Amino acid sequence: MVKKAKQPKQAAGTPALTAVAAAGVPHTVHTYEHDPAHPSYGDEAAEAMGVSPDRVFKTLVADVDGVLTVAVVPVSGTLDLKALATAVGGKRAAMADPALAERTTGYVRGGISPLGQRKRLRTVLDETAPAHPTICVSAGRRGLEVELAPSDLAALTSAVLAPIGRN
Repeated sequence: MVKKAKQPKQAAGTPALTAVAAAGVPHTVHTYEHDPAHPSYGDEAAEAMGVSPDRVFKTLVADVDGVLTVAVVPVSGTLDLKALATAVGGKRAAMADPALAERTTGYVRGGISPLGQRKRLRTVLDETAPAHPTICVSAGRRGLEVELAPSDLAALTSAVLAPIGRN
């Protein structure tokens, strides 16, 4: 019996980082030690990276008239579900079941990325994103963020820009 030589371990990537790299989009990866006791994934990321919460965006999955839809809004605010429904031509929106969101995107809660999802969902990016040269979104794992231009994020996800966040 011939044993195969072990390959050296490479840095663990995520589908989100693979998608960004494959597209050739300029980006910066940020890592930090996730604290399970922290009450907010987004606020934790902003604090750990020393970035304004207005530039760190959370990825939320909602059900709009029976269709899963991704909303990307600043962690400093909240998602306006009615505005999200309006942005995609729907009538009603509610937060998606967390287990369904995880199964559909391939990511765990607190690490759901708008990039590299298992099933590509329609995406709406809050209209405040282009006010920043770069924004940070989850790179597909808790404690892992990717910083990129809002226009690149919108292009990679085919996102619609709309006023879906509120402070």
